[in-house]
Amino acid sequence: MAQFYFKYGAMNSGKSIEIIKVAHNYEEQNKPVQIFTSILDDRVEVGKVASRIGFQRDAIPISPEMDLFTTIEALTPKRYCILIDEAQFLSKAHVLQLARVVDELNIPVMAFGLKNDFLNELFEGSKYLLLYADKIEEIKTICWFCHKKATMNLRIADGKPVYEGEQIQIGGNESYYPVCRKCYFNPGEIRQI
Repeated sequence: MAQFYFKYGAMNSGKSIEIIKVAHNYEEQNKPVQIFTSILDDRVEVGKVASRIGFQRDAIPISPEMDLFTTIEALTPKRYCILIDEAQFLSKAHVLQLARVVDELNIPVMAFGLKNDFLNELFEGSKYLLLYADKIEEIKTICWFCHKKATMNLRIADGKPVYEGEQIQIGGNESYYPVCRKCYFNPGEIRQI
């Protein structure tokens, strides 16, 4: 029986490399998968999943109007697993479409993304993944400033923490640090990369 997974973690926790690893494991057994990512993520190129350690994979970009159920149902050959990167950017409709993929097409779906934004508010996609996923797993990483587990994402600009602004701002280590709660509220001296 297929299941719906949501694997979340702070920035820099290895979500994208995990997708690439899972895809490799399936494909090594001649079981095709399909990777999707948000059309918003253009850090490398739209339609690319890229890890910070240099691995990349092509992906189908998810636009706001895309019907994921119809798109996945039409794929030939049938996929053994659906992998979603940047899942926090999904809409409620997308999450419900993915639930149908699991329930009606019997294809497992693994969605990877952030749980909370830099203001510690849930993203829409993350909120509904937390509600509808069969299995929820945290991918852990350590705080940029101390040894504790990072659970939050600190946005930075010009070397200073940012606590207001638009929810979505695409960026990597130049814009965000994974941090624990204590360092989120008291980041001390921010070290530049």
